Amino acid sequence: MINPKKEMLNRRNFLRYAGAGAAVTALVMTGCKDDELPVPKPDEEGVYFGSGDIAILNYAYALEQLEAAFYTKVAEAPYSGISDLEMQYLTDIRDHEITHREFFKAAIGDSAIEGLEFDFSSVNFGSRESVLATAKAFEDLGVSAYNGAGRLIEDVAYLALAGKIVSVEARHAALIRDLISNGSFADSTVIDGNGLDTSRSPGEVLDIASMYIKTPVNVKDLPNY
Repeated sequence: MINPKKEMLNRRNFLRYAGAGAAVTALVMTGCKDDELPVPKPDEEGVYFGSGDIAILNYAYALEQLEAAFYTKVAEAPYSGISDLEMQYLTDIRDHEITHREFFKAAIGDSAIEGLEFDFSSVNFGSRESVLATAKAFEDLGVSAYNGAGRLIEDVAYLALAGKIVSVEARHAALIRDLISNGSFADSTVIDGNGLDTSRSPGEVLDIASMYIKTPVNVKDLPNY
């Protein structure tokens, strides 16, 4: 007979090591790159993401900044009635997102955008329902963002990194859905008729994320479709 508590702990350990493993692999692969990325122009209005692959990397970096900032606030002031296990899960996800954020910052180097400011005034951090609904929205958005950006990445090494990170984001999304409704996993809002994850273009993703991003950004040269 399966011990539910042991099963939940095993799931937590898998979540933790999955995130760390993807980040370490990403850092190793990036360390093998010899080419220098172009530095974004400093005279653009708003935070300029650059063009081509550098713009896509900064786009991913911005989203990881957003998620890391959100989960950091959740961990700093947990919602009312949070269980020890839920706190552990959300702390693990926070650590993954911080690792992803710092990975992109290090990988992009001098071409990285600055740290962005965010507005979470629409989130009630004292409410489990509000926090988990926002977490679900962010995780689903992140998965669709990586899926949509994949077709725009030219460098196969960067494409491989995106594939590894999106797999972790998908685990986060599934876990958050399970916390909201046990066994829910995924539904037609994120899985299409072919059984595949939905995807969004960078423009669609930034339109949704813009309500949380206070810092003006300039994405005029960000690849889109």
